[in-house]
Amino acid sequence: MKSKTLLFLILSLFAVTGFAQTKLQIGIWRGVLKTSSGNNLPFNFSLTDSAGKPVIAIMNGDERLQVTDVKVDGDSVFIHMPLFDSEFRLRHEANFLVGKWIKHLGTKDATMDFVAQPNASWRFFKDSPAPAFNLSGRWSAIFGDGDKRDTTVGEFKQTGSKLTGTFLTTTGDYRYLEGSVAGDSLYLSCFDGGHAFIFTAKISSDQTLTDGKMYSGYSGLDHWTAVRNENAKLPDAYSLTALKPGYDKIAFTFRDLKGNKVSLSDARFKNKVVIVQILGSWCPNCMDETTFFVNSYYAKYHPKGVEIVGLAYERTTDFAKSQRTVQQLKDHFNIPYPLLITGYTPGKGDPQKSLPMLADFKGFPTTIIIDKKGDVRKIHTGFSGPGTGDYYTQFVDEFEKLTDDLLAE
Repeated sequence: MKSKTLLFLILSLFAVTGFAQTKLQIGIWRGVLKTSSGNNLPFNFSLTDSAGKPVIAIMNGDERLQVTDVKVDGDSVFIHMPLFDSEFRLRHEANFLVGKWIKHLGTKDATMDFVAQPNASWRFFKDSPAPAFNLSGRWSAIFGDGDKRDTTVGEFKQTGSKLTGTFLTTTGDYRYLEGSVAGDSLYLSCFDGGHAFIFTAKISSDQTLTDGKMYSGYSGLDHWTAVRNENAKLPDAYSLTALKPGYDKIAFTFRDLKGNKVSLSDARFKNKVVIVQILGSWCPNCMDETTFFVNSYYAKYHPKGVEIVGLAYERTTDFAKSQRTVQQLKDHFNIPYPLLITGYTPGKGDPQKSLPMLADFKGFPTTIIIDKKGDVRKIHTGFSGPGTGDYYTQFVDEFEKLTDDLLAE
């Protein structure tokens, strides 16, 4: 027993010493990803010491994404993100962290250069120019041109020069954006381990945003404009996806994480209100929806006769690879309901091939609500997460009322 205790103390000492030898500074860091256009994509993260081990929390608005899988080996630092199958491979140079962010995409990897400096709580500007306008409120924003034109709703909150908010689309939102208003310019960014965005725009007046650019990942670029519109809204999320004429039910048989076949006709779903969650481990809005289901909805409604089943569409058709990423998702959120691997990718047309009774499929997540008779009653496209404020609260209220009504039938 004494030898085991001594071994534990020795290993703990090595862990503390290894962390200390890296000279990684505790506190707020500023990380920067480099896009192909040379633009800096900044975000902030905190670094703390937890029992001799480094722990990171990525900061976007009110969100703190905790990262505990941080390994130090000499001057090398390896950070494995808890979601989205990505990682940082870095080296420690003169207090800076320098290296690559690597995003695994199933059959290939995407990389971006990365550098981070300690003691830097600023995001875009260390000394930000005074804002010429206040952008707080609701905006009607248009991204792209022609067939790719997409009307969205921007929700901003500005305090001094600090700006937070998001853009809502028909398939979800851009989650927690953070940045600043500097003079007559807008700057927002977000990094969640799987997605990296920068939004910039010129503020022509307190009513108009012009020359907007959205940089996504290494090389993505879209253009946007916006006008202030407190009445801006999106189409009804329950009106975008439907069953084909003649169908009132869906059916499927897919394998769970243990390889067992699961069908909607199984006994566990009989005479239950069933929520079918169409998701992917790569999908940020799916993470917000999963958080809602796990943290509040499932515990409240499962005892009353509600079942949830998740259908995962991963970036590969390889079951073992998909099993790994979906298991990581399940473990991270401690998901209590079954997750099934469909064997289909999120590529165009694949979800409809797997569920041929769908007349259309707009995007991830999509949620199918089934009554106790097995009939599809509603299909909800997208998810407005907690970063959208009142939109999220309204969704929760409506979704719970719908559930109550179906349970009462």
